[in-house]
Amino acid sequence: MAEPEVATKAPESDAAEAEAPQPSLIPGDTPAQSGASLGEHCVKDRPTPFGVGPAGEMTQLGSVDTYISKPADYPQLPSKLLLLLTGATGLHSENNQIQADAFAKEGYLVVMPDMFSNDPLPGSATYQEEKDPSVIEQIKMRAAETAKSFLIDMWLARQTPEKVLPIIHKVIEAAKDEFADAVANGGGIYAVGYCFGGRMVLLLAGEKPDTVAWGQQIKDEEAGVVKKGPFIKAGAIAHATLVTREDFEGTKAPLAFVCVENDQLFSDEIKEHGENYLKESNIESEFKTYSGVPHGFGVVGEYEDTKIKVAQADAYDQMLGWLKAH
Repeated sequence: MAEPEVATKAPESDAAEAEAPQPSLIPGDTPAQSGASLGEHCVKDRPTPFGVGPAGEMTQLGSVDTYISKPADYPQLPSKLLLLLTGATGLHSENNQIQADAFAKEGYLVVMPDMFSNDPLPGSATYQEEKDPSVIEQIKMRAAETAKSFLIDMWLARQTPEKVLPIIHKVIEAAKDEFADAVANGGGIYAVGYCFGGRMVLLLAGEKPDTVAWGQQIKDEEAGVVKKGPFIKAGAIAHATLVTREDFEGTKAPLAFVCVENDQLFSDEIKEHGENYLKESNIESEFKTYSGVPHGFGVVGEYEDTKIKVAQADAYDQMLGWLKAH
């Protein structure tokens, strides 16, 4: 895919050209975001593709609400277990469910848990804005958006590894029992993560201290520091958010990264650190950067811009190819 020297801003990009971006409510945060470290594409779905709907089912694994999508020929033919971790739009987003279905059509038994159990993103349900609001309505809408941004910032501050990883571990343990055949057939659990879920996949790919900070149980201090992981065999990550340099430490599983050029939510500094760390640690990895696309472009959703549509398909092929190669 040819890359222009300078990335052009897509019509669907997070910041509107006609209006200066508002500063975040969190000091020092980047301005072109609608939350503490989430862009618009992290907190709001694109229009769902016409004529397409979810084909999986809602159930529970480890007492956690979970969307499961199975290959049409399972269990007659063997499958492999794939853990899909979403962005902030979460479990009930139809686009996320359709994304899970896409991987199921490729032979994966997909498990997509509600990582934000009983604490959904404010306003995460898909909604349509009024087309030509009056001046008064525009003022009301701006006030509502400011309040919503504050609620999103507060919500995001609660979504820590200490809170989210134990939920994911419950689902992983239950899936190992419920779908032992798929885990055995794949030689482990595969994982894909988008936006917020991308960071969680990175953490699951590592050998981490067995502490509360990494979603594990408190151990006897006298026993010393015990490390656990990785919890996945291989992972693919699309436009991750909230990633820190420390998150790469201890990575053991091979990882592929779908990156966005000039992405404020996954900075060049973090990307370069990750590339260097994984290379120096002899961990197989792949970083591919897409230009002229908005953060969040890799998730199922309609775009008018042909370039974004093509990049979206390429990103999916990159992630799928990585999983199949491992």
